[in-house]
Amino acid sequence: MLFNNKVVLVTGGSSGLGFAIAEAFANQGATLIITGRRQAQLDDAVSHLGANASTVCADISDPADLDALFGHIQAVHGRIDVLIANAGTGAVEPLGAITVAGFDKLFTTNVKGTTFTVQGALPLMGKGSSIVIIGSTASINPGPGLGVYGATKAALRALVRSWILDIKGSGVRINLLSPGPVNTQSLRDVLGDNAQQIIDVLSEKSTLGRIGQAHEIGQAALFLASDASSYVNGAELFADGGASQV
Repeated sequence: MLFNNKVVLVTGGSSGLGFAIAEAFANQGATLIITGRRQAQLDDAVSHLGANASTVCADISDPADLDALFGHIQAVHGRIDVLIANAGTGAVEPLGAITVAGFDKLFTTNVKGTTFTVQGALPLMGKGSSIVIIGSTASINPGPGLGVYGATKAALRALVRSWILDIKGSGVRINLLSPGPVNTQSLRDVLGDNAQQIIDVLSEKSTLGRIGQAHEIGQAALFLASDASSYVNGAELFADGGASQV
């Protein structure tokens, strides 16, 4: 699973799972582009990723930002070999407290933003290229307050099933990587004061007896993006310690 001379784009790559995924590709020799909405955070991230990494400040929910991103990549690199569509957002809004603004933000970023990220990248991708979309086990097992978030991730699963038919014969593969709970600061921030208690409960649901580590999701992304998975297309890989299988 080496990526020497491969151009890899990771959206939302400046922190959390996105950074762990970007780091995995950097360690395998990729020419890496990461995006995010905050330049200072991007600069800090790229300082840890090595000389072959660069940044583009972009919000995937903004069509103008996406146009600028792909224009830059075309001018500088001429192609994309791997797209990791990771950028997204989450929120806890239980039924009865769902807001229009929260609903729109989740669908605009997670579904619309991902759709036009993939569509914008495709003209730069050739035979043998790979797209990995980061989903979530919330698509099939959303917890309390995660109904809207889970719906956005379920929508991605439906899109992938259709998209592999739309681009049949192109030689570009599209797969979905759906992590379970992963020990990141963003997860702890969402869980708030009861973070450790909830993490303990989530660990009990895993057949491995723990939640995931960010680097483990990076390794799964490497597999789906690499020639090691050349006959895997349209699949959803659950990286959740087996919790979704029992």
